[in-house]
Amino acid sequence: MRRIVPSIRTASIRTAPALIAALAAAVLPLCTTPAKADAPARAHDRPSACALPGATGWTDEGHNTDYSVFQRPAGTIKVAMIFVDFPDAPATETPASDAARITPGAEWVWKASYGKAWLAMTQHPRWVRMPHASTDYGFARGLSHETHEAYIKDAVTAADPYVDFSRYDMVYVVPTRNASAISFTPTYIYEPGTQGVVADGKRLKWAVTFGQDMWHWDQRLVGHETAHTFGLPDLYAFDTGGGTHRFVGSWDVMGLVSGAGSQYFAWQSWKLGWTGDGQVVCRASRGSDTVHLTAVEYGGGTKMAVIRTGPTTAYVVESRRAAGADAKACSTGALVYKVDSSVETGKGPVRVVDANPSATPPSGCQPLDDAPYKAGQSFTDADAGVRIEVLGSGTYGDTVRVTKS
Repeated sequence: MRRIVPSIRTASIRTAPALIAALAAAVLPLCTTPAKADAPARAHDRPSACALPGATGWTDEGHNTDYSVFQRPAGTIKVAMIFVDFPDAPATETPASDAARITPGAEWVWKASYGKAWLAMTQHPRWVRMPHASTDYGFARGLSHETHEAYIKDAVTAADPYVDFSRYDMVYVVPTRNASAISFTPTYIYEPGTQGVVADGKRLKWAVTFGQDMWHWDQRLVGHETAHTFGLPDLYAFDTGGGTHRFVGSWDVMGLVSGAGSQYFAWQSWKLGWTGDGQVVCRASRGSDTVHLTAVEYGGGTKMAVIRTGPTTAYVVESRRAAGADAKACSTGALVYKVDSSVETGKGPVRVVDANPSATPPSGCQPLDDAPYKAGQSFTDADAGVRIEVLGSGTYGDTVRVTKS
């Protein structure tokens, strides 16, 4: 999401099963044999010493998210899903067929959040007619905040006779598949101090307005767009000259939505509160730590080691494992990336370090898909005094040694 200048009550709210939560929290054993450190390591630093401050005034990788603007990514988030058509593009399909592209996103976010956040989507399955033609709403890249807000206001007004918006935290606006002019899916975040969108006595601060690209992406589009309301930035490049996905490739859903290794980085999960301080090893002062990492695709265990390098910068190492039917074998190993919380959305606030920059990716893998470090490999940034060594790998994770000199 690029910041835009200065998303008949038939479904009940679902409560996620306690059993799933217990499984999500289970610590999976590592099948690794830790290597002996060269010398006794100093106790690592408090995790708070590695939490970076936000420095852009909008979505970024800082931990001090402004929850007067953004939505808290915890517990049950109640979503009203409304369906709109247009005078020039009347619907010919059922709302249910469109909803089926979106509702699986709730399960995806539930799993990705380790059972910390549930999107309780209530479908209001009737088409409501927008007052203007689909071509009048100006849906194109560069859509202004004001134009986007006007679209949402029209949709909410049209649905208001049938929906009690006071019951919901956010809104998903779903257009008929026939409205080709509503081409892409932006996220709306209320601009404080403005009139905004108000219905049933409640200010609607967050919305996702789905477009025709929902038929291209899968359920992870929900994870991408909704996470903007939580304060996460875009990790793909707005400047496509060097390649749209040159910063993080497939490794985070905020980059390539459909990537084989698509998930949230451990850093993002920590920022959102889904990964706890007790799952983070921080090295902000000189010293060395041997860390047994459980892959982010599994619940429990230590999720990352962070080496702070400056006021707004750090290196992170986390473990990744191929997961899902479309995952590639290349999405396995210890993934190293640099975080800079002073870098704006779309300009590379996270940049993956490629362990094999000169190698041809394995069959079926794209550039950066083969970025993880394997056992025996190491990364060094001499200027920052950082060294990361992969000591061993197992079924569920990797053992690494991180050193700051």
